[in-house]
Amino acid sequence: MVLGVFTLGLLVGGTLTAAVLWLLSGLFTPLPAGWRQGLIVAAALLAALRDAGKLPLRLPQNARQVPQDVLRRHLARGALQFGFELGTGVRTYVSASAPYAIAVAVLLSGGSYAPALAAGLGFGAGRALTPALRRVSGDGEHWDDRLARRLSGVTVLSSALIATAALVVQR
Repeated sequence: MVLGVFTLGLLVGGTLTAAVLWLLSGLFTPLPAGWRQGLIVAAALLAALRDAGKLPLRLPQNARQVPQDVLRRHLARGALQFGFELGTGVRTYVSASAPYAIAVAVLLSGGSYAPALAAGLGFGAGRALTPALRRVSGDGEHWDDRLARRLSGVTVLSSALIATAALVVQR
């Protein structure tokens, strides 16, 4: 139950952040579409280079975790709040660059709300996937070790896929 409430918070938080970015995207619509697409591709390529360790770039983030006492006060409400705050990506560490590349894409796309909604839900679902898969694995420590070995490749691949998608959409 707690994992479900936590996941709901993640999805709502991700959706809220994407909605705010989508609303702000209207400010960038006067820029020519080709320029916006180029900036999206550039952001995704920078993200891939950063995640590959080729570019020492600090991410703008609130580099602190949501306090654990949030969960101690009331487990269900705390799980919802903790998930919401993680889902917004505002009050936590975001170590991978791909979410930033997606945020730039949502901010500069200026299109329909549907891709922004999908991005927000995807961010929340992606964050929910980690604790869910860890729990299902039956051996959390072994799962953590396997994830640590693959994490760098997954983050680079994610940013590369975002850049590729932006190039394809541009055509």
